[in-house]
Amino acid sequence: MRMGLAANAFHHDQDNAALFHWLRACEHGIRELNLHLHAVGRTYAAIVRVGYLKDYAGLVRYPYGHEGGLMKLVAEVVGMPEPNRTLDGAIYLINPVDPSSTFPEAVALKRQCVIHQKPFISTVASARDWVEMERIQAGFAPDPGADDLYALEKQTIALIAHDAMKPQMMAYASDHFDVLSRFARRVGTGTTGQQLNELAWSRGWPQDKEWVDRFKSGPMGGDAQIADLVLERRCHRAIFFEDPHVARQHEADIQLLERAVTTVTDEAVCMTSPRVAARWADAVRRRAA
Repeated sequence: MRMGLAANAFHHDQDNAALFHWLRACEHGIRELNLHLHAVGRTYAAIVRVGYLKDYAGLVRYPYGHEGGLMKLVAEVVGMPEPNRTLDGAIYLINPVDPSSTFPEAVALKRQCVIHQKPFISTVASARDWVEMERIQAGFAPDPGADDLYALEKQTIALIAHDAMKPQMMAYASDHFDVLSRFARRVGTGTTGQQLNELAWSRGWPQDKEWVDRFKSGPMGGDAQIADLVLERRCHRAIFFEDPHVARQHEADIQLLERAVTTVTDEAVCMTSPRVAARWADAVRRRAA
């Protein structure tokens, strides 16, 4: 498995920065999975400087960002015809107040991951969660260090879908109703929340109790309301099925929620791909078996 890897400078300039929180927690799992990390220049140099993944052949250096390193990751997420030039996804630890996070190559990296149903991982918590998911899918025993990520009964999850993705969200919730019902609380915006409640009631959920706590619709500020929950550490995971092909009038609100997730990078998990979200739900079941 090959993953692109980049981190904004804020996340690797200090020895206790976010990139190293992730590597400290997951180096053993990375080696178990023989995960190849194709790291953009400064990110690669920072890993070498601090001493993680020492002598690990799977750590591959790419050019610096100003030399096109992040652009190359975008192309390889899409897939290149040359051998070994297709990535399975990308880990991009974002500092939401760094202007580089809005550069075209940064936006395109996420967009192409969403289009091609590959993981786009933008927080430390998401990166830890993804490594544990892949470990479980590979048949390894659960890592006790990831137990906090799987304590669903203590967590709140946000379930959000753009208009074109609402059918996928309903199908996902139907297929994984057992996993989603384990959460202490589920929240959603407008129409998606109502449709999810109707689904739950059809599955036997008590008619006098909402399965999803509904906030305003996205255009009316629901994304901003949920962003506030994330910032207050009262929403721990978001499944956010985005339509990458349609411009949204409330794009700023969508970006606000995404920025909130990356602001609390050690604590918030976000998944944007139905395929990845389904793989995670299967790993939840396997881990509990």
